Amino acid sequence: MRLFPAWARELDLGEVRLVGYDLPLHAGAARYREAVGRIKSDRQGRGALVTTHKIDLFEACRDMFDAVDQYARLCGETSCLAKRGGQLLAFATDPISSGRALGEFYPEQSPGDVLCLGGGGSAVAITVNLIQRRAASHITVVNRTAGRLEAMRDIHARLGGDTDVRYVENSDPHTNDRLIGELPPGSLVINATGMGKDTRGSPITDGARFPEAGYAWELNYRGDLEFLDQALRQQEGRHLHVEDGWRYFIHGWAVVMEHVFEIDVDGAKIARLAAVSEAERPTHR
Repeated sequence: MRLFPAWARELDLGEVRLVGYDLPLHAGAARYREAVGRIKSDRQGRGALVTTHKIDLFEACRDMFDAVDQYARLCGETSCLAKRGGQLLAFATDPISSGRALGEFYPEQSPGDVLCLGGGGSAVAITVNLIQRRAASHITVVNRTAGRLEAMRDIHARLGGDTDVRYVENSDPHTNDRLIGELPPGSLVINATGMGKDTRGSPITDGARFPEAGYAWELNYRGDLEFLDQALRQQEGRHLHVEDGWRYFIHGWAVVMEHVFEIDVDGAKIARLAAVSEAERPTHR
C-alpha cells in the first residue's frame, strides 16, 4: 500500500490509487462475489491483485469472469483481475512472475534437480514454470498433506511434458534433511512452506547440508526467515547462491500492473521499481 504511489509515478500511470479490501481467510462465497461484483460494476475500477484468497475467490466467482487465462484454468485460481472493454478477465500470474524471478539467478542452460519444500500455490506456480520451460531434469515436491500433492499431480499431468516429478508426503524435517543430502551438486532447494513467515521455524534442521554449488531460494522476504539463515551459514563453505523472496515480490506486482494497466514492465523498469522500493524492504537480522 505504501509502495503503490511510488510505482504509479515511476510507471507514469497518472491519477490512480490502490484501495485495500480485506476479507477473512476462507470467507463465504457471498463475500467474494460481493467484492468481485463491486470491481466489475465500478466504471473507474481497473482490476485487482488477489493475495491470500486466490483459490477461494476463483471457485466462488468463476461464472462472473468473462474470460479466464490458461494458468487460471490450469491452477484453479486467480491472482489478478483486469477489465477490457467492459469485460472482467481473470489471470493467474504467479507462473510468469516466479519464472522471471527464477530466471535472474538460476541458469537454464543445464537443467538440474529441484527440491521444493511445500505444495501450495507458489509451489504449483514454480513447478509449472519449470516443467513448461524444461528447466529442471528432476523435481521432488514435499508437502505435509496428500491432498495438495494430488492436486499438484493433476495439474502437472495436464501440462504433459517429460520432466520427472516425485511427490513426497512428509512433515518430518529430518526426512527433508535427507532429501537435501541426496541432491547432486548445483541443485535448487526452495522453501515454499510459509515457515519463517506464516509460522515460525524451518522445514529443515540445522543438520541439513545444502548441495555443493547449489541454489537456496527462500520465498519469504519478511519474518524470522530461519531457512534463509540456515542457507546463509553454509553459503561460503558450500558455495551456495542464496536468494530471498524480495525479487519474487517485485515481479509479482509488476506482472499484475502489466495486466491491469495494459503496459509492458521491461528489465529497465523493473530495476527502477526495485530501486524505489528498497527503502520499504524489511531488514533481516
